[in-house]
Amino acid sequence: MMRRTIASNMRAVVGVKQCIDYNIKVKVKDGKVVKDVKHSMNPFDEIAMEAAVQLKEKGIVKEIIAVTIGPKKAEADVLRPAMATGADKSVHVLCEADEADKLETLQVAKIFAKLHEELKGDIYFMGKQAIDDDQSHVPQMLTALLGCSQGTFLSDITVSDDKTSIEISREVDDGHETLKLKLPAVVSCDLRLNTPRFPTLPNIMKAKKKPVDTKKLADMGVDLASRIQVLEVSQPEERKGGGRVADVDELINKLKNEVKAI
Repeated sequence: MMRRTIASNMRAVVGVKQCIDYNIKVKVKDGKVVKDVKHSMNPFDEIAMEAAVQLKEKGIVKEIIAVTIGPKKAEADVLRPAMATGADKSVHVLCEADEADKLETLQVAKIFAKLHEELKGDIYFMGKQAIDDDQSHVPQMLTALLGCSQGTFLSDITVSDDKTSIEISREVDDGHETLKLKLPAVVSCDLRLNTPRFPTLPNIMKAKKKPVDTKKLADMGVDLASRIQVLEVSQPEERKGGGRVADVDELINKLKNEVKAI
């Protein structure tokens, strides 16, 4: 079970993942995703970082630590931008790009659980999912491994005055659900939680001097054997253009006889 740190020294740990930039059209060549393109922080992780920074600005959180797992380039792609946004320091679990691609969500959760032995976070902020694999597994798995409170798909968060619990709001099918969670907790952040800020030039320069604790993936003590086999990676079919119909009868005919929708 997790044990909280002293309330006056609340620490937020934010998971940030290196992904192909959302403005880049993903391409597949010879059965593999073309990786030699621009990478940046997963957009949902940007929301998680912004949530932690806003709590720090309110004097609730004292320290923010950004954590990523990936190749050397991930430091420039995600950790320095995270520190320019407001993280005080960062942890880089270093591995080759191919190793990072093969990491499964349970392995990532186990790495964060191992890091908790050192970091002792009060709140673990994560994006609700990564835009490359769209799995939305790690926050829930980390919660189970640490045996702590869990809040998913956050649209609002409030910390209690005594800093022993948080109240969160999350969107569900029939509205909003409000939950009170005892700290420590793992939370995943949804789009409506906030709008991430752009780092300012002075903060970008300051981020260059902030510390990065580099650890080797092989030293984390996590079983890295693959349990999932990728059978095929292929480019989706090009979407065909639409057409016009003269009247309702023609529309029904196409839906019935061509599209086979009715």
